[in-house]
Amino acid sequence: KMEQKKIALVGYGAMGKRIAAAIQDHEGWELCGVIDPLNEECLSSLSLLPEKPHVVIDFSHPANLEMILSYCREQEVACVLSTTGFSPAQEAMCRELSAYAPVVRTQNTSLGINILEEILRTITPILKDRFDIEIIEKHHNKKIDAPSGTAKMLARAIEESGDFPEVHGRDGTIVGEHTVLFAGDDELIEIKHTALSKQVFVAGAIKAAEFALSAPKGFYSMGDALFPHNAH
Repeated sequence: KMEQKKIALVGYGAMGKRIAAAIQDHEGWELCGVIDPLNEECLSSLSLLPEKPHVVIDFSHPANLEMILSYCREQEVACVLSTTGFSPAQEAMCRELSAYAPVVRTQNTSLGINILEEILRTITPILKDRFDIEIIEKHHNKKIDAPSGTAKMLARAIEESGDFPEVHGRDGTIVGEHTVLFAGDDELIEIKHTALSKQVFVAGAIKAAEFALSAPKGFYSMGDALFPHNAH
C-alpha cells in the first residue's frame, strides 16, 4: 500500500472548509490537521500538529504567514501559499523560504485565470503600442481586498511589456469576474474569465499541492504547477 501523503491546512473559512473536504476525498492523501487561530475547533499553530506533514496548504490570512514560514523552514516542508494581501516584505519572505522547501505562491488557483495570464504574456507585446489595455473586475460584496490579488497578478503579466493605468469598480454577487480589454482605434479585444463557483479554486489548490509534493525546493507560480513544461 502506498504511503499516505499527509496534508496540513491553514485557514478554515469558506475556502478552507472546501479544501479540507477535497483533501479527504483525495486518493492517497490524509488531512493531518487544520490550523486556524481564529477558530477554536482547529489547532492554533502548525507546531501543534501530531506529525510532520508532507505539504502545508494556506488559504487563510496574512497574519499567519510568519508562523507558516518558520515552521516550513525549520521542518523543510513544502507549501502552497494562496492567501492574498501579503505586503511586499511578506512576499519577499515567501521567496526566502524557497531555499529550504518547495514554495508554490499564487494569488489565484483557478486553471482559467492562470491560462489567461499565459495568454496576456503572449499577446501584450504584440498589441501594446496600438491598444489601450484595461483590467476590469467584478466581485461579490464580501471580498476584502480591491483591487484583488488576481487583478494585480494579471496586471503584472501585462506590465512585463510596459505600464498602464488601473481602473477599479465593484458590484454584485459574482464569485469573481475578470475582463482584460484591449481597446484599439476601431476594434476591441476582450478576454473574460468568470469563476462560477469557489470549486475552481479548490481544484487548483489540490493541483498545486500535488506539484509541490514532488517538486525540488524552489519558488514556483501556479503556472509552473499547471504547465510544468514551460516553468520559468
